[in-house]
Amino acid sequence: MATIIPNLSTLRGMTPGERRLGQRLESLLEDDYIVWYDTPVGRNRRYPDYIILHPGRGLLFLEVKDWKLDTLKQITPRDVEIHTPDGLKTVSNPLQQARQYALTAINKLQRDKHLQETSSQYKGKLCFPWGYGVVFPNITRKQWNEAISEEDQELVLPPHRLICKDEMTATADPEVFQERLWGMFDYTFGDKLSLPQIDRIRWNLFPEIRINTPQKGLFDDGDSDENADAENGPGPSADDKSAAKNKADYNSIPDIVRVMDLQQEQLARSMGDGHRVIHGVAGSGKTLILCYRCQHLAQAVTKPILVLCFNITLAARLRSFIVEKGIEEKVQVHHFHEWCGRQLKTYNVDLLPATPGRQYWERQVDTVIHAVDKGQIPRAQYSAVMIDEGHDFEQDWLALIVQMIDPNTNSLLLLYDDAQSIYKKRSLKFPLSSAGIQARGRTTILKLNYRNTREILSYAYDFAKDFLQAQDADDDHIPLIAPEVAGTSGPAPEFRKFDNFNDEAHYIARCIRKWHQNGQPLNNIAVIYGYTRQAETLQRVLKAVAIPHAWLKDSASKKAYDANADRIALLTRQSSKGLEFDTVVLAGLGGLKDDEENLESEVKLLYVGMTRARKQLLLTGSGENWFVERIGG
Repeated sequence: MATIIPNLSTLRGMTPGERRLGQRLESLLEDDYIVWYDTPVGRNRRYPDYIILHPGRGLLFLEVKDWKLDTLKQITPRDVEIHTPDGLKTVSNPLQQARQYALTAINKLQRDKHLQETSSQYKGKLCFPWGYGVVFPNITRKQWNEAISEEDQELVLPPHRLICKDEMTATADPEVFQERLWGMFDYTFGDKLSLPQIDRIRWNLFPEIRINTPQKGLFDDGDSDENADAENGPGPSADDKSAAKNKADYNSIPDIVRVMDLQQEQLARSMGDGHRVIHGVAGSGKTLILCYRCQHLAQAVTKPILVLCFNITLAARLRSFIVEKGIEEKVQVHHFHEWCGRQLKTYNVDLLPATPGRQYWERQVDTVIHAVDKGQIPRAQYSAVMIDEGHDFEQDWLALIVQMIDPNTNSLLLLYDDAQSIYKKRSLKFPLSSAGIQARGRTTILKLNYRNTREILSYAYDFAKDFLQAQDADDDHIPLIAPEVAGTSGPAPEFRKFDNFNDEAHYIARCIRKWHQNGQPLNNIAVIYGYTRQAETLQRVLKAVAIPHAWLKDSASKKAYDANADRIALLTRQSSKGLEFDTVVLAGLGGLKDDEENLESEVKLLYVGMTRARKQLLLTGSGENWFVERIGG
């Protein structure tokens, strides 16, 4: 069964013929086919009805027309005159539409050197076949042949580029159906596409699924001439300015690309309306899906989109993602208590009187809830609300946030991982419906961890598994999910023991200098500590050896955090939630509390810290306690 993106069951507005073809593609094609429906390609956002990719066959573009034979009055190689309820209308020949969609994509793809032929005869051309064609779900082949002569068919829509109603039935032979698809190609050649090449095709065609890549202007170079003939591949221009432009566009494609995996892309594109909940393990791409969702909705909504999380540092990182996507005018990103403060200031609401045992930030929340109930702060302020780190939100917080969604759009996305719930009071043990979240039947579980190497994830989970036993739950409650490995292999995590923390700090500094000298950017390195006194020692040593660093020690420094600045991040385990780095150092294990009251929370915090590391994990400790013995034993 082919992978259809988006999932057909979530789609609205398809024509009957488009849906019928989608069902046939899903059932009559094998597992190694990928099919995209109505997914934009290129700067001008062309929307082919279907794009089909197969590693051994190539890339195919289909245009679907639900016309009946009596709909057609006249067809030429360029135009079609059709009968409509409003009278005669002239539209483009669907074969020309499919061809232009294909050329838009091929012009982009063949600039990627990793997708080009290397042999001298075909150097510069695509290393895989491509084709295009038309589907008439309501016209049989016999009807078409009787209406259009064989000679005219060759001019206006050659038979091999057309699939008719009787050739796409539910009982069609899969092999015959597939042969009709690939008969739309003018040629076949080459080896099977590799997985990296398939990812490069997706990276080039669909910039919204790219990871850690600015999205503005991705198709600005080279897409202006979308009507150019691409069959013969790109050639050198006689015009120096054009040649320089082509070279700049060619060099803009990186050698290494990262994209959503197919499950993440299908989920992101298939989300639909209403309230949605995603239970995802660390590193499963929850935040990536959130950013895609923001990008998708920002094109259609009028009111702003609100993104909330608990972690100040994560809010800063999410804000930078939104800026990279170019949608900062439509999307507002705040950590929850910052948002509460802004609400009170905007609507000039005074804090409720102090009560015993209630902290200032708790009074802020109480005041916002009270003000919304009294009508001092309006409801329905946002077209959509996205909540990251939902496991750290209390029931009344969620109930408040749900009221902020415009009922006309009613769009909510809640993301969480109960394994990263480090605040016992806020673990989501209550029914989601009690907070107004209506997501039964619209929940998704992501078990695959893509962030960490196999070695890092196995190490982290083996360390913490006694405190993170998987638990099932229904759609209205929160399960605890055991992660499954999907990442690549890498070096095993290492532990180093020292006599004192000062020695730890100097060793960490030497490691960072060595990694940086070997080419690792400083902003890909994080040092995660347990307590402020440890951070003070680390900062002193880092300063002494002139290693640039950002100590995220208070609200101001966390809000100002720039993940792209050339400096390491020095932060707590709590502040590291939601972030990721190629290399992570977890320092000061010997200073962690190992008494019965604190052990579980400290273990969960260490698990959070360990799973921030994409490729390399170093742990250090001095003295003796449960953690040093468990990890160093």
